[in-house]
Amino acid sequence: MSGDFLDRAAKVRADEALPLDRLVPWIANHLGVTGQPEVTQFTGGASNWTYRLAYKDADLILRRPPAGTRAKSAHDMGREYRLQKALKPHFPLVPNMRAYCQDEAVIGAEFYLMDRIVGIIPRKNLPRGMVLPPNQVRHLCENVLEVLIALHRVDIGAPGLTDLGAGTGYARRQIDGWSRRYTDARTWNVPRGRGIMRWLDKNLPAEGPLCLTHNDFRFDNVVLSPDDPTRVIGVLDWELATIGDPLMDLGNLLAYWVEAGDDRIGRATRRQPTTLPGMMTRAEVIDYYCTATGRDPREMIYYQVYGLFRLSAIAQQIYYRYHKGQTRNPAFRNFWAIVHYLHWRCHRLMRQAR
Repeated sequence: MSGDFLDRAAKVRADEALPLDRLVPWIANHLGVTGQPEVTQFTGGASNWTYRLAYKDADLILRRPPAGTRAKSAHDMGREYRLQKALKPHFPLVPNMRAYCQDEAVIGAEFYLMDRIVGIIPRKNLPRGMVLPPNQVRHLCENVLEVLIALHRVDIGAPGLTDLGAGTGYARRQIDGWSRRYTDARTWNVPRGRGIMRWLDKNLPAEGPLCLTHNDFRFDNVVLSPDDPTRVIGVLDWELATIGDPLMDLGNLLAYWVEAGDDRIGRATRRQPTTLPGMMTRAEVIDYYCTATGRDPREMIYYQVYGLFRLSAIAQQIYYRYHKGQTRNPAFRNFWAIVHYLHWRCHRLMRQAR
C-alpha cells in the first residue's frame, strides 16, 4: 500500500498557532527531544485541537482544548492522558503517552503529548486514489466493529482501570447531562428539544452490564495499517471514555453512520466513508454487534435516539462557540441546521417505538 495514503496534517490555522518559543524548551526539558519541529495541524476534528510536531528524532502529537468557554468537565487533558496511560497495557491500540503539562502558561492551555501512530485514517472519504472492493470494505467494517466489541470486553476490574468512571447510574447521568448541555448551549435558531428529552427520561432502560466505553468511536478515530487498510492499528480521541453502558457507545457510533440509502440531507452530513459499496447499514451494524454480544437488537431504538440527541448537543456546543465568536472556523457556520436534522431523526425513531 502506497505511503501516499498515510494521514497527514495541514498548515496550522492562523488563530490556533502554538507558541513555540515556550513549547520547544518545555519539550526539551521534559522529554529530552531537542531541535525545532515542523508543526502542522489536523483539521478533521471539531473539538480538541490536535497538532503534529515532527522532530528529526521524534514524531509527536500534541492535544490541547479549544479556546473559549467550555463545560467544566469537558476537554480534561489530564484525565484523557491518565486514562490512555492506564488502558494501554490492557488495550494495545491506545497510543503511547509521553507527557502531560498542567501549566497553562506554556501554551495557554493544558496539553499532553503522545507518539504518532503512522497509518491511514478513514475520514469522510478514503484517501484520494485508494479504492477498496466491496469485500474489503465489508472486512474493514467488520474489523472496526470487532475493535469496539473487544474494548467492551476489557476487564474493568483490572489494575489501573477501576477508577476510570463512576459506573453505576451511568445512563441516568448521560441523559441528564446531555439534556443540560444542550439546553445551556441552545441558541435562538435551534429546537428546544423538550419532547426528545422527556422521551429519553421516561423510557430510560434498566441498568445492564457496564464496560469500558469510548463514547466517540467512529471511523475517523481509528488508524488503519499502511500495509493492510482493513486492519485497525490504533484508536484515537479518548477524551469521553469512561465506564458506562455499551449500548450507549453503539448508539453514539450509529448517530454518525450515514448509509447510502439515506436522504439528501443525511448524506450531506456524512463525516465517514460509510456509504461505500460493501459497508453495512445501521441495521446490519446492530445485528452484527448484538449477535456477537448476545444483546437484543430491539433495545436499540432507544439507544439510537440517545445517540442522535447527544450528537445534536455536541454539534450545538460547537455551534455555540462559533455563534459567540469564540472560534472563526467556517466549518461550524451551519451546524445549527444539523441540529434540526438530528432532532427530526430522533422524532422519526420515537414514532417507531410506539
